[in-house]
Amino acid sequence: MGDELLTVPEVMARLKLGRSTVYDLIRSRRLRSLTIGRARRVPAAALRDFIDHQIAEAA
Repeated sequence: MGDELLTVPEVMARLKLGRSTVYDLIRSRRLRSLTIGRARRVPAAALRDFIDHQIAEAA
């Protein structure tokens, strides 16, 4: 596989956003994630895609 899975607190720290904002992004499907058991994980590639999309929208 080779792709890192990030926890919600790790995503919060990288984006400098609050917990509810990160969960809103996940809920609205703007940030892709997966659930393993009861744990929510965000693939590092999904976070990169989200950031790239935000940069493209801002340009």
